Amino acid sequence: MNLFFLGIGGTLMGNLALLAAEQGHSVRGSDSGIYPPMSDVLEAAKIPLAEGFDSAFMRPRPDLVIMGNANLPRGHPAVEWVLDEGIPFMSGAEWLGSQLMRDRWVLAVAGTHGKTTTTAMLAWILDQAGLEPGYLVGGVPIDFPHSARLGGGRFFVVEADEYDCSYFDRRSKFVHYHPRTLVLNNLEYDHADIFPDLNAIQNQFHLLLRTVPNVGRIIMPRQDENLEEVLGRGCWTPIERFVPVRPGSRRKLRPHPRDTGTVWSVGSRRNQGRCFTVERNGDPMGEVDWSLIGDHNMGNALAALAAAQHAGVEPSVAVAALSSFRGVKRRMELIHDADGVRIYDDFGHHPTAIRTTLQGLRDQVGSDEIVAVIEPRSHTMSLGTMRNELTTCCAAADRSIWFRSPKLTWDLAEVVAASVVPAQMAEDIDRLTTTLVKQIGGRPRDAGGTPSACHIVIMSNGSFGGLHEKIKAALAKPATTE
Repeated sequence: MNLFFLGIGGTLMGNLALLAAEQGHSVRGSDSGIYPPMSDVLEAAKIPLAEGFDSAFMRPRPDLVIMGNANLPRGHPAVEWVLDEGIPFMSGAEWLGSQLMRDRWVLAVAGTHGKTTTTAMLAWILDQAGLEPGYLVGGVPIDFPHSARLGGGRFFVVEADEYDCSYFDRRSKFVHYHPRTLVLNNLEYDHADIFPDLNAIQNQFHLLLRTVPNVGRIIMPRQDENLEEVLGRGCWTPIERFVPVRPGSRRKLRPHPRDTGTVWSVGSRRNQGRCFTVERNGDPMGEVDWSLIGDHNMGNALAALAAAQHAGVEPSVAVAALSSFRGVKRRMELIHDADGVRIYDDFGHHPTAIRTTLQGLRDQVGSDEIVAVIEPRSHTMSLGTMRNELTTCCAAADRSIWFRSPKLTWDLAEVVAASVVPAQMAEDIDRLTTTLVKQIGGRPRDAGGTPSACHIVIMSNGSFGGLHEKIKAALAKPATTE
């Protein structure tokens, strides 16, 4: 089939194009601002790309147009041309569900936080168990050569995003996936650009629960009031629980009639939490020994282990697989480590994600200095919806620097002034780079002249104006004396 991907530069759409090509379709696409890494991956796959949305790019006429959801509303010239020409079209999520995952055992990972990492964990476990799963991860998993593959086995692991599908389908993408195994990591208010309140998101999660069969399994935390409210609207599938290491709610919740009684938890831990035992109903299942940090990742691991067992993987095999799991790029990815300075690249899309990530680092590094450098770029943060939460989300850091981009629609100075840790604001990437490098060079030194350790966490769901590379390049330059 001749397929054209309109909006091919997005994570979902680009990966779908790769899977379509792997399936044997003729694939082309266009987008505005196609940039690495997706542009490099698509070009390596020899998929023809066009910059922009000129209808001429869609000639010869495709058999089907797959439409993305970004910047493609009614009135858009490309959209209007497709409609006027009567070309069949569907959203990327619908095509994924109906064409690529039909007749597969789908394991879907949903929730506000941890979807990408947990999806990559689960795919890795099934892969190491020899099940040859297909997968689609909304990030770049370090352990796989690509973010998506068809796989040769029965199983398909997918990151189940709650964002809407397209201009003609305002439901969440995950309603098209029809999972047999569903992980619900957590639920908070997010995506302020499309959801007016938490209830609107819960309505979509309720629709998701309606698609999971009675012979399936739902994996979810034991304490999450927002998810419990979703369950209260109807659940027809057996539920297994995992115990978040730092639960968001301390209120005791009543068991649900569909609870199986199976509970996954962390037992003992050592090496600042990098090694921890896994228990199921109090019985030891093995010890995970990995490089990831943070209590939130232990919770992600429990969810992945429970989901993998539902697919038939023995817990001992799954635990061993997680011990070799290296994570996902841009999730506390260490990008510089020299002279006592460690720089991390983190997605940082939500105040809760910022808080848990920084706390995980604090638990790991003790009293070392932590500097959080944040661009509030996601829709939820850039619209100012959670500005009050931003004042406290850096509590585990020693100080924070907030970047105010020209697109920000509210006064970031309010957050800086009310921050619970010393904070400052920057409005120019080059000046911000100079400030950070100067502060790094001015660290206190011990009696032997060794500077104190410093951890810089750069948090943004975008490129942050190339700040990561600018700092690395500046630090690589030899020091000059005046």
